[in-house]
Amino acid sequence: VPEMAATSSSKKVREKLSRWETVLAPLADAQKDAYMDLMTRASQRPLPPGLSQSESVPVANGVQRNGADREEDDGVLVMGDERIETAQQFFAWYQRVEEARSQEEESKYRTCVEQLSSYRDHCDTVLKEVSVTLDRLEEMRRQHVTVAMKTDALHEACDQLLQDQTKLVNVAESIRSKLAFFDEVEELSQKLNSSTFSVSDPTFVPKLTRLDECIAFLASHPSFKELSIYQARFQQCLLRALSLIRVHVINQLKTITQQVLPSRETTVHHTDSAFSLFYGKFRTIAPRIKSLMEQVEHRCEVGQGYTSLLQDCQQCYVAQRLQLLVPTVMVTLQTLLKEHPRDHCSLFRAGCSFMVRLCQDEHQLYFHFFSIHSSALESLLDSLSSYLYDTLRPQIIHIHHLETLAELCSILKVEMLEDHIQQKPAELSVFGSVVSQMLEDVQVRLVYRAQLYVNSDIKGYNPGPGDLAYPEKLQVETRTSVSKDGSTSSDAGNDLAAADQPGMWYPTLRRTLVCLSKLYRCINKPIFEGIAQEALAECISSLKVACDAIVAKKSAIDGQLFLIKHLLILREQIAPFDVTFAVKEVSLDFSKLRVAAQSLLSQRSRLFVLSQQNAFLEFLLEGQPQLTENYLDSKKDVDNQLKRLCEQFIQTASHLLVEQIKLLLAKIDAVTQKAAKSGSTVQLKTQLFATPEKVHEVVTENYQNLRSSLPPLLQKMALYLANKDTEYILFKPIKANVHQAYRQLAKIASEYYSEEEQQIIGCPSTDQVSVLVSMN
Repeated sequence: VPEMAATSSSKKVREKLSRWETVLAPLADAQKDAYMDLMTRASQRPLPPGLSQSESVPVANGVQRNGADREEDDGVLVMGDERIETAQQFFAWYQRVEEARSQEEESKYRTCVEQLSSYRDHCDTVLKEVSVTLDRLEEMRRQHVTVAMKTDALHEACDQLLQDQTKLVNVAESIRSKLAFFDEVEELSQKLNSSTFSVSDPTFVPKLTRLDECIAFLASHPSFKELSIYQARFQQCLLRALSLIRVHVINQLKTITQQVLPSRETTVHHTDSAFSLFYGKFRTIAPRIKSLMEQVEHRCEVGQGYTSLLQDCQQCYVAQRLQLLVPTVMVTLQTLLKEHPRDHCSLFRAGCSFMVRLCQDEHQLYFHFFSIHSSALESLLDSLSSYLYDTLRPQIIHIHHLETLAELCSILKVEMLEDHIQQKPAELSVFGSVVSQMLEDVQVRLVYRAQLYVNSDIKGYNPGPGDLAYPEKLQVETRTSVSKDGSTSSDAGNDLAAADQPGMWYPTLRRTLVCLSKLYRCINKPIFEGIAQEALAECISSLKVACDAIVAKKSAIDGQLFLIKHLLILREQIAPFDVTFAVKEVSLDFSKLRVAAQSLLSQRSRLFVLSQQNAFLEFLLEGQPQLTENYLDSKKDVDNQLKRLCEQFIQTASHLLVEQIKLLLAKIDAVTQKAAKSGSTVQLKTQLFATPEKVHEVVTENYQNLRSSLPPLLQKMALYLANKDTEYILFKPIKANVHQAYRQLAKIASEYYSEEEQQIIGCPSTDQVSVLVSMN
């Protein structure tokens, strides 16, 4: 069967080869020509080396004929050992030749196929071996996984054992560390109860620290067995340790105090030496005590025992310091009282300076013993400062002069509070409270004395003849200033200087301004406003009284100019004060109560009516007093008084200058109004007071009066007011009133009189009046 299959395949190959050139791969003409040319050239190739021409003769169809085998016979072809006689033999031979040729041509392919087959077989063998190897590897993998799982389990078991070991070690260490706290109680108890152990021992602070750690540990583990027993034992140890510290510190402070006390009698009168002794001795023991106090201060948050210990030590320190300092402070203050029996300002200044130095020294010494500020230091400084307050307080009560009280306010407020206490608030804050209290006392005393001063020296002032000698005192002062300057001219500058001198002011005005200037920087603004309002009101009242006296003694012009000048001075002098000079007065208005009482009496029949119409109920509801508020502004009062007074002065001066014309115009106005009411025509010149001659007399008399009264008026204005601008402002409406009077008279003359009669009257023209009333 294989041979048949090979034969059939070879046939198929031959068939394909036979159709190669014609069907499968036909050649083009050019390719055929090239092939034929190649065949021609190949047929003419020489024989290979070593092969002679006689040995082999190529024949057609690739048949090689040897001389021995070739037999040319008629119709017989001998091919080797085979003799071909028939066509069938030929075809069989030809087929064998073709097969041989095909095999010869396909030998290389067959060789390749055999090689490939051998390769395939080899690959199959390799695949089998690979499959076997893979099976073995899979088996090894399974075995490796099993081993790995067992190894991981072993590792986990080892890790768990290690963890258990570590946990047990930690538990054992934790138990050991916790037991160490409990074991400390015996050692600490023996150490603290030892008679040779003291706070100066180097191990005291470490033992105290360990004791705090043990107590804190027990407090953080309340579930431990027998906890209360060990807590009680540790607390006993702590109390023993704190007791050692307390006894040591108190003994040290008392010992050093006793060392200083014997020499106190010999040094108490020499304060510098005494203070150096007091502070020097204490500073020698301060480092040893401070080291203990720092430990206590750092542990104050740990327990109440440390806080109590610190307070006891601080109180002992304060008590020892007071025991040393109080006698010296009292002696020093008494010495200052003897040195300054009448000079209160020097006494206050020296006493406060002494206390400033003392407070600073005590503050510094305190921090040589302790590290943190406490109320004990404040109580010490407050106790020392209170001796100064108790010494100076009676002096304040007996001071009567406003100047002294004002200067004391300045000393306490500026020199002490601002210059010293505010610059070092940490050291002097307690003393600052005492100074503030003294300042308040001085201010209260100052306000009280100021009110008495206003009532006695301003409100109750009785002027003497010299106080009301206006304008004589101004004239005398003007002549004196002119003679001193060596000039006889009547220049307005000399008059102004005389009128503006404070010595020429009315005493109540001068006292009011002095009082306000003293109070302004010393007391609080609201209090100052109340006193200022009262002082200004009384000052204005006294000026009005003086004005009335001058009017009665001299003239209305003198009194009004006097009051105008003083009100101008008052307004000018109170302007720099940064206050409102206004106060609110609250009062009760009982006017509705009176009306309600009258209604109640008139409705007695409804007293017992059980309804809303009950008379007694209406009385309770309608008769309630009303609360009223009144604002008093002294500055506005000054302006209003000045305005009214200026208007009065203008009317007075105008009446003085044109009095006769004003009277004539009033009569004429009365006659014209009467005629207008009756409807008749007015014949003014027929009236006895209005004939041309009478009017001429009035004009002439008023003109003479104007010429004689105007210069004295201007001189008085210049003498009293001493200010050209003020004089011009006041004289301008006076001048306008004069012009208006003459214009009214001229109008009446032109309306009711003929030209001849107007010439007889001789009313001055506007230019003439302007020249006459000119200030120049």
